[in-house]
Amino acid sequence: MKSGRGEALSALFDRYFRLVLCVALRILRDAGEAEDLMQDVFLEIYKRACLFDASKGSAKTWILQYAYHRSMNRRQYLIARRFYKSEEISALELGRWEPSYSPNGWDGLTCEERKRMLKKGMESLGDKQKRVLELAYSEGLLIKEIAERMGEPVQQVRSYYYRGLKKLREVLHETSKQDGPGAKAAGAAD
Repeated sequence: MKSGRGEALSALFDRYFRLVLCVALRILRDAGEAEDLMQDVFLEIYKRACLFDASKGSAKTWILQYAYHRSMNRRQYLIARRFYKSEEISALELGRWEPSYSPNGWDGLTCEERKRMLKKGMESLGDKQKRVLELAYSEGLLIKEIAERMGEPVQQVRSYYYRGLKKLREVLHETSKQDGPGAKAAGAAD
């Protein structure tokens, strides 16, 4: 990226956008603000690539520092302009926080219902499948990096990943049929 190759930014974005978005969401508590901040972070990283020093840490650490500091600065800005109801977001409000949209088609479910469904889905996975998915989505690692961390062959980790996703989708689909908004409406009609 230091030499100005755009595909390097694309590779970094693909690898770390979920992690940056997660940090921004946790701090800002607003999906739109978090998405804007994520884009700003990657644009700034591209512009300042010449400042990266591998001897001081990994690219992941460097990107996370940008994400954290920019998110905190943006939060202070939003607080000063009364974006939030009060100066501090209460724990009760944080528990009720809902993104403005759901890319997974879970619209109509509360945050608690989503958490319960996801927990049930994760509990249905084997230990290795669960660990691979956690590393991929919580830490933003690639299959190759997960394989190195777990000491497993890449092909085996890829198998854990895709089988875990498939099983998780099946469990979530079944759970949504049983517990979803449609089930509530059907139950109310009876």
